[in-house]
Amino acid sequence: METALFSQPLELHNDKPPKTFPSYLDTFDISPKARSVCEMLARVYPGEVETALSTMAIHFDPELVEQVLKFSYGCPASAVVFFKWIGSKQRHSPFVWNIMVDLLGKNQMFDAMWDVIRTMKEEGVISLATFVSVFGSYCEAGKFYEVTMTFDVMESYGVVPDVATVNSLLSAMCKENNETANAKALEFFEKVKTRIQLDGDSYAILLLACEKERNLVKAKSIFGEMVIRVGWGPQNLAAYEAFLNTLVHGSQVDEALKFLQVMKGKNCLPDLKFFSNALNVLVTQNDSANAITLWDMMVTSGLTPNLVMYNAMIALHCNNNEIDSAFQMLDSMPFFGVFADSLSYNLIFQCLIKNKKVKEAGKFFSEMIKNEQAPTPANCADAILMFFDGYDPEMAFEIWYYVKKESVTPNDDSANALLNGLASMGRITEMRRNADKMLKGRIKIYPSTMENLKIACFKEGRKGREIYEDIDKKWRS
Repeated sequence: METALFSQPLELHNDKPPKTFPSYLDTFDISPKARSVCEMLARVYPGEVETALSTMAIHFDPELVEQVLKFSYGCPASAVVFFKWIGSKQRHSPFVWNIMVDLLGKNQMFDAMWDVIRTMKEEGVISLATFVSVFGSYCEAGKFYEVTMTFDVMESYGVVPDVATVNSLLSAMCKENNETANAKALEFFEKVKTRIQLDGDSYAILLLACEKERNLVKAKSIFGEMVIRVGWGPQNLAAYEAFLNTLVHGSQVDEALKFLQVMKGKNCLPDLKFFSNALNVLVTQNDSANAITLWDMMVTSGLTPNLVMYNAMIALHCNNNEIDSAFQMLDSMPFFGVFADSLSYNLIFQCLIKNKKVKEAGKFFSEMIKNEQAPTPANCADAILMFFDGYDPEMAFEIWYYVKKESVTPNDDSANALLNGLASMGRITEMRRNADKMLKGRIKIYPSTMENLKIACFKEGRKGREIYEDIDKKWRS
């Protein structure tokens, strides 16, 4: 083994900046013995590693060797010396061999990596896992030609390539998430599909890459071929979801809904996660019509929406001033075992305020309090202003009393809304009484509010001016 391993000098320098690997310093899941060896490898010059190892009174069982190598990716030269020294005294486990292949590959020491692989062949310990590691290392380095060459030669090392091998290679390429890698993956896919029968996972990997790229044209082509070659089946849901997500993100929701109908008939409907993600996209796009269609398909298929999804739909309806639809969503929640929270109620309350639905907002506020769902400070302030504008000061005061009783904070906006409302109605005596209480309670009255109070008071003549001057004096102090 000594003569077969590392026939070429170890290449310790890469084209890319040095990569940071997890070390023994980053984990608690390491034995004290392994930690001490890792510390030595990280500290000692490679030429002194053998001497240091000889002085350690440690029995190196396979598990210890595995731990040391797993956390020594950052010092590959010393790890190689450690590996060779252990190998001169005992046989390595297949897993240790594969760790060494991965360590060298991740450090882009590819000549040394192949030296190890050739020795593994002689030892009879080479496996698919060995080449999966090689695929990943070459892809990380951007060496996609070398990846496909590895695939072509692996059979000569005793590993027959099959669909699992193909999928491992495609995954390694697409994991890089860039156009070059995805293009190479598709190029390899086109070449290999005539030799090896691919499965739904093969297409799912490519469709997920298309989803990340937002490549509609390529996704449609791959999906169409998948249906012809693999057919329909619930085992291919990952591929279906990736394709549907690409359509939704590409603003082709109509087409996605047509495919969903087909999938429903084939008993291949995606799970709740897809519908949740799709709804998020449609809510972001403010696409109420398609969101409703998607929602109806989901609930009629026996899927139960969760609270987050309900709130997203309520927010969408409210954003489009579809108050009746928002109420229908709220009312339907208990039938699915979902209970509204303060966000559900505040979204609708805010919509009622924005649309100046005075009567409805008053009733809804009472319902919120009854159900122990607190309105937000902002909604309280906006509601007080709306009720004054809608000539319902009693309801405005009811909200203010609620703010004080429940210690809603911050309450400055609500307080100023109350004073502005009283000023707009010319109720300066009540305005003065409330302003005094607010100032004593250290509530901040805004300069803009003081200006409105001044206008209202000065309209009332001398008495009004005296009231304002008194408020202004206390305010300034």
